[in-house]
Amino acid sequence: MDTDTLIACPECDALHCKVSLSRLSSARCSRCDAVLYHKSSGKLERILALLLTTLITLGIANGFPIVELQSNGFSTRTTLIGAVGHLWGDGEPLVAVIVLASTVVLPLLEVLAMLWLIVPMYRGRRPQHYAPVLRTIQAIRPWCMIEVFMLGVLVTLVKLSDLARVIPEAALFAFGTVTFLLALIVAFDLRQLWEIALALPEAAPVRRRPSSAPAKRTVRP
Repeated sequence: MDTDTLIACPECDALHCKVSLSRLSSARCSRCDAVLYHKSSGKLERILALLLTTLITLGIANGFPIVELQSNGFSTRTTLIGAVGHLWGDGEPLVAVIVLASTVVLPLLEVLAMLWLIVPMYRGRRPQHYAPVLRTIQAIRPWCMIEVFMLGVLVTLVKLSDLARVIPEAALFAFGTVTFLLALIVAFDLRQLWEIALALPEAAPVRRRPSSAPAKRTVRP
């Protein structure tokens, strides 16, 4: 039996034969009902547009204040990086590192890794090191927790509304947009990228031309 037509369940390791799926459908394990794979409706152009939009929105979310608090004539504004700095200064370095990694570093790394794969595929060639990059994306996806961060921010703002005037800033809406965009990106099955990469020709290595140094002339007496 051809091993390329087999797929193992990620939950119970049961082997199944791959079947062709219709649009927006998924295949489930017959033993534990876990999702084996699904077929998304987006093409490379759509996922590329989503990645570029997410990259721009992440820059807005991390470069602008999240919220402004006004109380007793005083106002304060903070960004996500500023909040991480306050956590570090207050003696919570572990929490600061976790917040920075799960809301900034890992989502940005996932977007950049997806662009590393999608851009060459869009141009019709196989990306370099596509196998380890795909495994890296699959490994860091569970640790991207912007939606958890957004839920915590909303709960905190509701509690602070009784103590101070809360004014949402641009970064709060940007993080909400990033949460929605990342949900669309995660819905894209990485197995489709693997199959597309295998079907594309491998990029030819770049050959360096020999240096055209002028020949030395020997002067005879």
